[in-house]
Amino acid sequence: MVVVGPTAVGKTDTCIKLAQHFKTDIVSADSRQFYKEMEAGTAKPSQEEMAAAKHHFIDSHSIEEDVSAGTYERLAIKQLDELFDEKKYVILTGGSGLYIDAVTMGMAEMPKIDPSIRQQLNEELDENGLQPLLEELEKLDPVYYNRVDRNNPHRIIRALEVCRGTGKAFSAFRKPAAKKRNFTTVKIGLDRPREELYERINLRMDQMIEQGLFEEAKDFYSYKNHNALQTVGYKEIFDYLDGLYDKEEAIRLLKRNSRRYAKRQMTWFTKDETVKWFHPSQIGEIIAHIEAVGM
Repeated sequence: MVVVGPTAVGKTDTCIKLAQHFKTDIVSADSRQFYKEMEAGTAKPSQEEMAAAKHHFIDSHSIEEDVSAGTYERLAIKQLDELFDEKKYVILTGGSGLYIDAVTMGMAEMPKIDPSIRQQLNEELDENGLQPLLEELEKLDPVYYNRVDRNNPHRIIRALEVCRGTGKAFSAFRKPAAKKRNFTTVKIGLDRPREELYERINLRMDQMIEQGLFEEAKDFYSYKNHNALQTVGYKEIFDYLDGLYDKEEAIRLLKRNSRRYAKRQMTWFTKDETVKWFHPSQIGEIIAHIEAVGM
């Protein structure tokens, strides 16, 4: 079973309840929770939550490693094959739609691109900033432009190097490959009313700050160009450390960009018509739906 939804909606708590009911494990598809060095800014399950249900792909890699969707696909399928040898159900969960799709449907092969194109793009980023690259991406690939985290230079450059190198939209290569899997999938989506969700996002960000998010980002400053750290929750603090704005503005941007990220997540997930949506409080209805589908 797959459980998706925006940040702070309540996926962890729901998945633990499902894991306990179905006596199974949880496989994380959260592209930031893989990294063991990242704590305050990733909302990983607590030690108590990890003890309540076995989790996989939490703290499994270092930020020195780049766990792409393709890499994750290979690792996760291997893990799932092992789990299905012993269990009828396994839970795959996360807010990273691309990583969920990589496991459930597979990833198309990406074309090889001349490394000089990325070098040129990085030089343009250093010289002119991100905005001209965003404008180019919007023109060359409006589909990906509307989905991508526009505060993440690594992803913008990755998309543009493919656009420039192939003459085709990056999104054309990101379509699921419809690979044959050895399991069937039922997809559960979790959502809350907008005001309720945004309140939870703001509260989570306050908690992350109390737990040392600014201090953690400062420790990671020398790694700020690593893909794992080019995400909401760290980039805003790196810009604050670079003197682009004060701490109060950094906190405002952290909350605003987290809300925007949640909106993009929902845009991605709601396009999948196979997802059945519930409020996290409807755990009984979720269980009944899974059992009715008869996976």
